[in-house]
Amino acid sequence: MQNLTNENVLKALSRVEEPDLKNDLVSLGMIKKLEVNGNSIRFTVQLTTPACPLKELIKERCLKALHEDFGTGISVTVDMNAEVTSLRENSGPVLPGVKNIVAIASGKGGVGKSTVTSNLALALARNGAKVGLIDADISGPSIPTMFGVEDAQPKVVVIDGKNYLVPVERLGIKLLSIGFLAHGDTAVVWRGPMMSSALKQFIMDCQWGELDYLLIDLPPGTSDIHLTLVQTVPLTGVVVVTTPQRVALADAVKAISMFGQTPIKVPVLGVVENMAYFSPPELPENKYYIFGRDGGKNLAVRYGLPFLGEVPLVQSVREAGDGGVPIVMHEDEPISKAFSELAQNVAQQVAIKNAQLETPVTESPILS
Repeated sequence: MQNLTNENVLKALSRVEEPDLKNDLVSLGMIKKLEVNGNSIRFTVQLTTPACPLKELIKERCLKALHEDFGTGISVTVDMNAEVTSLRENSGPVLPGVKNIVAIASGKGGVGKSTVTSNLALALARNGAKVGLIDADISGPSIPTMFGVEDAQPKVVVIDGKNYLVPVERLGIKLLSIGFLAHGDTAVVWRGPMMSSALKQFIMDCQWGELDYLLIDLPPGTSDIHLTLVQTVPLTGVVVVTTPQRVALADAVKAISMFGQTPIKVPVLGVVENMAYFSPPELPENKYYIFGRDGGKNLAVRYGLPFLGEVPLVQSVREAGDGGVPIVMHEDEPISKAFSELAQNVAQQVAIKNAQLETPVTESPILS
């Protein structure tokens, strides 16, 4: 039996591996505020994301390691908190307070990308993260409707003689959309350069403040605006949304291919399969695979990408979005669990990507 000292406690905890990051908690600097007092040990495990799905497993492994070295007669208190990781601490003038920038993309329209983005943002925020959302689908903005802020307008503040937009806040999320500037039935008919310019303004000329995640809801397909995004700001990664249908999968492949090409080279965090199956309200246990089965999951396997989750086709998702309060805010709805799990998986992949990159991301014009 070893003596109960700070050094020996850290030695024991160095055998506990963070399952995703494949390194021990001590080497990763995740053990904080260690106190050894007589027969009692107290410390904090600082997780890499508030949405960490493995927090209980990590805690159990810490207790096991300490009991193996010091016996079961000791008192151990393990506190768990989280600080979202980032490689952008010294990233320059572009979005200096934003830790991670994640684009949500799809190969084609109509796959529910904006619905997934809205619920993902809220699920991350409910886990304790600070979240912002840019609606970059310039010609078809739907985020204002999904958040119930169609009539909102961002304020403008003047700092050092320059005008900056202030995002609209709703349900704890900072929002910016062209829908706030073009109200009602007004169509946004812009050429590519104008659309790219608007996106740059949303990124560069907006007071986003401190954020753990800034989600960018991209327009479907592959276009100028996608190139503008990666040339304007270094992305942490991209999430690709598809349905199981073959025509959607074919376009999702093109999106994955685009983000892998030089000079874009943005990590794909994983694939989301939306409308995976239909479950009627009166028979929630029944699953009808209207658009095919496991298309998104098989796509992820084919390209060696994480499968982030599947979201069923449920009427309440549409009703909640039309009502301005996305379904993840309705805890009594079983479907909200799917979005909560999706948020955990996305946050997990962000932490893994940040840990895998050896050098910080810089504000280069184009990611390398």
